[in-house]
Amino acid sequence: MKANQDIYRTYIRILERELISAMGCTEPIAVAYCAAYARSVLGAVPERIVVEASGNIIKNVKSVIVPNTGGRKGIAAAACIGVLAGDEKSALEVISHVSQDAIEQLGDYMEKTPVDVKALNSEHILDLIVTVFAGDDHASVRIANEHTNIIRAERNGEVLLNKDPDIKKDEEDIPDYSLLSVKDICDFALTCNTEDVKDVLDRQISQNTAIADEGLRGNYGANIGKVLLKTNNDLRTRAKAYAAAGSDARMNGCELPVVICSGSGNQGMTASLPVITYARELKCSEDKLYRALLISNLITIRLKTGIGRLSAYCGAVSAGAGAGAGIAYLLGGGTKEISHTIVNTLAITSGIVCDGAKSSCAAKIATAVDTGIFGYEMYENGQQFYGGDGLVVKGVEKSIDQFARLARIGMRDTDREIILMMTEEEC
Repeated sequence: MKANQDIYRTYIRILERELISAMGCTEPIAVAYCAAYARSVLGAVPERIVVEASGNIIKNVKSVIVPNTGGRKGIAAAACIGVLAGDEKSALEVISHVSQDAIEQLGDYMEKTPVDVKALNSEHILDLIVTVFAGDDHASVRIANEHTNIIRAERNGEVLLNKDPDIKKDEEDIPDYSLLSVKDICDFALTCNTEDVKDVLDRQISQNTAIADEGLRGNYGANIGKVLLKTNNDLRTRAKAYAAAGSDARMNGCELPVVICSGSGNQGMTASLPVITYARELKCSEDKLYRALLISNLITIRLKTGIGRLSAYCGAVSAGAGAGAGIAYLLGGGTKEISHTIVNTLAITSGIVCDGAKSSCAAKIATAVDTGIFGYEMYENGQQFYGGDGLVVKGVEKSIDQFARLARIGMRDTDREIILMMTEEEC
């Protein structure tokens, strides 16, 4: 029997909203997008740029290479390529089609264009204001809470757009994420008409597989994917390596797009690539792969919904649990097995900190995927964590909420200290 129609329609909309293409780490791309939009409002190439960013933006831009910048890192590079060559109509693919001429002009533009980066003291974890100047004119654009959520735009003091930074479901037609639950996700995945999700999942398979292949071909960062394959070549290791290789490439300037999940390319690759690897090895049908990816993606989104887009809590933990859930399904597991896989996984890896986007993300992804698979193996061997074991409580939904509380509230001071440590010398 098909899942409740309200839930069915909501889950389709959530997938369409969350599984979107992006090129480059989403925080520097948000900076580039905001800057490109500000340039369009200004109507000229800026002569000066001011970027005000919340701590989590600064943390996630500081150490990652921005695509199409000639290997440059940081907020200034992201803002400058955005204003110089970004397409403000392309959202998270804002710098996907930068010409070689623009890349060659970037160095000179950065040398002659002052970029002032300031920490933004904000109640919003994700908050960004880019102000640009040319002659006597100036324009300012602000993004908050989600990477492309423009809440304010003004030119020479005239307000062109102003809206509440808190995205309201009724105002913005945002699907109701509170309808996500493990049981309903499993029911949806098993009964869904895959034609309703084929396009979005085919894009995820195609794009994320391509960047993982590139990560294994090229020389990116610490080459975690390659190192893993040198140590072992069994299925479990290949699943970890494939996801890690995608991150190797993406964190180190690869210009291929990925399909993200919950606002993160690393999470999108972690939730999909291990599942794809297992499905291929097991010679699963396309239909079964689609259903496994539905479980993995929606479980990841369910776990991240209570945490938020950015946190001191590594997002790979949630996506690794999602991947473990998808793999559990491929190996014959149902709702019970998937539920225990999730709880076992969270009990082990929750608390891995996010210290920004950079090469070591690939190693954290490999660890998260390994734990997701182990969470299933534990239950298959008659072992599990019970209510009262640390933060685990009785019931998968209550346990998920416990770990979300840890990430969202319990690790706030950790987040502030990480950001302080990372920005003591430079933004």
